[in-house]
Parts: sequence; structure tokens; C-alpha cells
Amino acid sequence: MRVLILGATGGIGVLLVEEALGSGHTVVVYARSPEKLPESLQNHPQVVIRKGQLTDVEALSDALQGVDAVLSALGPAVNRGPLHPRGTPLAHAYSLVIRVMKERGITRLIALGTPSIKDPKDQFSLKMSAIITGVATFANTAYKDIVAIGETIRTEGDTLEWTIARVPILNNNSDKSYVAGYVGDGQTTTCLTRAAFTAFVLQELTAKEWIKAAPLITSP
Repeated sequence: MRVLILGATGGIGVLLVEEALGSGHTVVVYARSPEKLPESLQNHPQVVIRKGQLTDVEALSDALQGVDAVLSALGPAVNRGPLHPRGTPLAHAYSLVIRVMKERGITRLIALGTPSIKDPKDQFSLKMSAIITGVATFANTAYKDIVAIGETIRTEGDTLEWTIARVPILNNNSDKSYVAGYVGDGQTTTCLTRAAFTAFVLQELTAKEWIKAAPLITSP
């Protein structure tokens, strides 16, 4: 497949690019500062670099030409959570991405989310509730943007085959094992490795087990 990856220059985005290449896909990196990508990936024969803003319709449309699926690692930076800009900029970016995807006839979208995006299949979990409350309290603009991302994908992505991979607290362990379920189901936990997130995304890209669903992905 030819996949376009958003958020590719961040820590989890770089891992996603590497995982996609390891699965044999051609990767289009659409980024404001693609030079932040490691040189080994910039020079990889199966990586196509496209520079552009998430507000640039023309550049985004050009980057999406011939693409089979969009994989997104976009999300508020953890270390800038309290300083995340107002006005839900990431949700607005997703709105534009979805619009251009429709124009290009691209239907597959797998996006990063968090448990702040609630799902009807979630059950009560004291630990997860405390985490979400903490984010909503101390990083409110980031919280609002994440919630808005979920609403945007669910409403505007009505004709897409979307999956929102909701992740809890992330760490850099190398273990790729994961559990996919829902909050409070007795199987999911409150942590996940970044490597496991990328493994889920590439598995789901072809398996399509969670179409129009927002599973919680955690370590076992």
C-alpha cells in the first residue's frame, strides 16, 4: 500500500513510519518540518517527503494523490499539554484531511486518540477516570481538542472506514504486545508502549477489525 502518515516527525510518528516500511508499504510523509525526520528515513527509497501545513488544502491534496490510506499520529504534545493552543486546531486539521480524503476517494483512516474520547462500550474505571479528569483539569485545551477530534471523525467521516486507536499512558518500552478492547472491560490497562501502538495500526490497516470503532489499545 501507499500510506500517508501525519505526525511523522514526532516520537511515535517515527516509529509508525518504520513499522509501515517494515511491513512493505510506501510511506508519504506530510509534515511542516520534514527535516526533523531521521536522515535514514528521509533517504529511504520507499519514503516520499511532502512539505506542507495542515491548513494547506492544495499541498495536502497533492500529497494524498495515489494514497490508499491515512495513518495519523497527530496529538497534543505531552510536554506541552497545558500550553496547547485554544480553538481545537487538530480537530480542524482532521476536518480538512477528511474533506480532501473524500475528494481523492480515500476511505481508510486510522487515527491516534485517547480515552478522553468516550465510547458507548466503555465501562467505569476508577483509574482511567482519574487520568481523564487530570488531563481535563491540567491540560484543558489539549483535552478539548482530543474530544473534538473524536467528534469530527465520527460525524464528518461518515463515509470513511475510520478507526480511532485510543491510547492511555505511553512509554518507550520495546514490547509490541497489546490488548484491544474498551475502558473497564477487565482486560485493558492504563499503559501502552509506543511500539505496540504502531504494531496495532499496521495490523488494523489490513485486518479491518475495528471499522467505525474506537478501541482502547493497552499493554496486556
